[in-house]
Amino acid sequence: MTPKILVAVLLYCSTLTAAGATDLTVTVNGAKNHGGYIVAAIFDGEKSFLKRPEALASFRIKASQVDVGFAVKNLPSGKYAVSAFHDENDNGKLDTDPSGNPIEVYGFSNDARGAFGPPEWTQAAFELGDQNKTISIKLGF
Repeated sequence: MTPKILVAVLLYCSTLTAAGATDLTVTVNGAKNHGGYIVAAIFDGEKSFLKRPEALASFRIKASQVDVGFAVKNLPSGKYAVSAFHDENDNGKLDTDPSGNPIEVYGFSNDARGAFGPPEWTQAAFELGDQNKTISIKLGF
């Protein structure tokens, strides 16, 4: 294959990839203080939801009492959900009291909340179409 044809094929393929790609911006607010980190994850399916090692992307951002955020570029259209928590003691996990109730603030896309535990995928999932999207997550109990 000649170099000119190869370049043309590569440019065409990159155009196809970018054509169906959308940017997602996530803003997280409600940290109790600026100690520790905001830990967030984006999930692209019900089976991986809330399994951080299976997240599409994970983020660890220095906590602040003002909004913090991140962006993911070139996501394909589809359903996604986001979880976040304020890891105040920087141990990498959402801490709980002896009865299992969280003692660090947390939140989900769509402000989803479960009755006795985390929300279901269907509560937190949102559709990402062909337009860039910004969502906000409010941390709380």
